[in-house]
Amino acid sequence: MAEAPRIHLASRNAKKLAELERILTEHLPGVAVLGLDDVAGYDEPVEDAATFAGNALLKARAGAAATGLPTLADDSGLCVDALNEMPGVLSARWSGPPKDDARNNRLLLDQLSDVPDDRRGAHFRCAVALVVPGGVEQVVEGRMDGRIAREPRGTGGFGYDVLFEADERPGATTAELTVAEKDAISHRGKALRELAPRLPGLLAGRGEER
Repeated sequence: MAEAPRIHLASRNAKKLAELERILTEHLPGVAVLGLDDVAGYDEPVEDAATFAGNALLKARAGAAATGLPTLADDSGLCVDALNEMPGVLSARWSGPPKDDARNNRLLLDQLSDVPDDRRGAHFRCAVALVVPGGVEQVVEGRMDGRIAREPRGTGGFGYDVLFEADERPGATTAELTVAEKDAISHRGKALRELAPRLPGLLAGRGEER
């Protein structure tokens, strides 16, 4: 009987790890998913690339080199129209170190305090990179469009979810959605659902490098 495939998810964010694992398992039953706390420690790269795809590849390459396992990594962020698509790749550290979701959300609301409702458009973007040691590299991207609410609502999700209302679920922030509702429309969910059908071939060393 073939051993279940093992994939390393280069993340220590428990909620993000759970979201990625949930979606990945849905499309690749039996996969064993190992987070950063499940593998021997290694030096994680500084996320200093100018794009989501660049940062995702930095993390995936480092994880694959250190563990010898196919490694999946993502980088994502919030792009706000009125802020020229910032905070973008700086989303997690928008208010400065240490990373703090509540402080980031307060700063974003302050920056948009005078912006009218019809100009509060925004979108989440996500790049997911898969690196197979000695094999292929794949990067896929997903996007979720919406707007920024005027106050935090909801207790689910993480990051800016308490402020983001998706166009596909108007009237509720993504922190107010159920896990299944958010997975169905999220930027990460869209990227992973594009990548998932390719995984068996990629893990076997097939597919085109890019």
